[in-house]
Amino acid sequence: MAVITLPYKYLERLTRTDRKTIIEKVPLIGSDVERIEEDHVDVEFFPDRPDLFSPEGVARAMRGYLGIETGLPEYPVKPSGIRFTIDPQLAAIRPVLGAAVIRGVKFDDESIQSIMSLQESLHWAVGRGRSKVAIGIHDMDTVKPPFHYIASRRSRGFVPLDFTGKMTMEEILEKHPKGRDYAKIVKDFPLFPLIVDDDDHVLSFPPIINGERTRVTIDTKNILLDTTGIDKRAVSVAVNIICTAMAEAGATIESVEIGGVQTPTLAPAERVISVSECSRLLGADLTSESMCGYLKMMRFGAEPAGADKVTVQVPCYRADIMHDWDLFEDVAIAYGYDKLESVPPKTFTVGKPHPVQVGMALARQVFSGLGYLEVMPFTLTNKDVLYKRMQRTETPGVLHVMHPISIENTVVRTELLPLLMEFLTINRHRELPQRLFTVGDVVVDCKTHQQASGVSTHPEADFSEAYATADAVLHELSIEYMVKESADPAFIEGRRGDIIVNGKKVGVFGEIHPAVLVAFELEHPVAAFEFDLRAVPGYPAL
Repeated sequence: MAVITLPYKYLERLTRTDRKTIIEKVPLIGSDVERIEEDHVDVEFFPDRPDLFSPEGVARAMRGYLGIETGLPEYPVKPSGIRFTIDPQLAAIRPVLGAAVIRGVKFDDESIQSIMSLQESLHWAVGRGRSKVAIGIHDMDTVKPPFHYIASRRSRGFVPLDFTGKMTMEEILEKHPKGRDYAKIVKDFPLFPLIVDDDDHVLSFPPIINGERTRVTIDTKNILLDTTGIDKRAVSVAVNIICTAMAEAGATIESVEIGGVQTPTLAPAERVISVSECSRLLGADLTSESMCGYLKMMRFGAEPAGADKVTVQVPCYRADIMHDWDLFEDVAIAYGYDKLESVPPKTFTVGKPHPVQVGMALARQVFSGLGYLEVMPFTLTNKDVLYKRMQRTETPGVLHVMHPISIENTVVRTELLPLLMEFLTINRHRELPQRLFTVGDVVVDCKTHQQASGVSTHPEADFSEAYATADAVLHELSIEYMVKESADPAFIEGRRGDIIVNGKKVGVFGEIHPAVLVAFELEHPVAAFEFDLRAVPGYPAL
């Protein structure tokens, strides 16, 4: 969730209303007011609405919702006569480029902070931490077009933003704060992406840092926007949102030629939607005319197209509109959720906890009472953790992932104890003792059931502790059991026991084998146990 700072004076100027009205109404368009300060308010918006990540975007939406200015906002774009060239070698590095020229910018302290905050918010929400999209904003009057997006040698040097001396791009990845933060995105490429002007001055090393030469200040009048990435739609979304936000602040937008195509156009998309379907889903009696009115409040263009159809023009900055139902949601917001009639469901039922959940909750309560801390291991793991490190043979009926994204996640877990051992490895530098438990699903032969497991590690952990803890847990769960000598190779011979219920093995406890400790890089002994929760009375039968 993005928290956006909205300065009162700037927002009031853009919205053309008072701060009290804004604070009262802004939650109704889909937000939460986090903090109300003397000179600003902090508002949290959902990540599916990046167009609201700036005071300009919020003001545009509020003017519509309050009826100050409704309908589709228009953003004229004229060609700038400026072009970009793209190096073919970038195809395997960072191939997508979007750009625009923004003229007539009138910055003050609040508006310049707004555009910088919008840039960083888009890096998070649209750019996935700059890996998918990165945005550069430059003082247009400090560079000479045309511009060139090239694949450069790694030793190329320039003065990065906030520094005074020249650094090579490899040095930037090692020494510059932004370089260290985002080096992982490009460090493995033989060549680095770079944007230069016609005099070979560096504008940007995307997605890492801009050059100091093109720093944007309060005196900047004209901006060159560059947006690079690996996803064409995401790049376009970022360009559209920034351009329209700047246009709301009074700037004019000019397109740039990239590969013979003028970009951006800022043109709306068109959809035809059903009035009756919207009425049915919302439980409201709508007409094509009333539905158009609600859509215009939400800053869409809308015209009746017959008794049951509405033609909608979707603004270029509304990247969240992917289905007719997304438009119906906006109709509901404009209509007012408080006006929708509350109707009980036709089928009325009374819920109760499932026996499985009751058993799992009871097990958690018992473990917690014994001083164990719950952890939640991933459902996917691998055979090395489940079997090789544990010295166990593979369980028949392991469920394999058909197309795993990594060697760490190739099978669905069949036991929980190995995953607790992995947790101890991750936390091996933490203070002792460590007592952990987990309760959850395992899958064998494509059938799911539940297990519980606990581990304790400290210099004195031994068989006696494992036996005593297992006995306490089983007793509290009302499980009547017997113990037989175990042959589980994960435990030390003579210091291990099987848990037997109704003549069937349901678990094991004991002191973990030294070879297993070494495999998990652990230095201290571990007392551990695991058992099948289906042994709990009242649980679905074994």
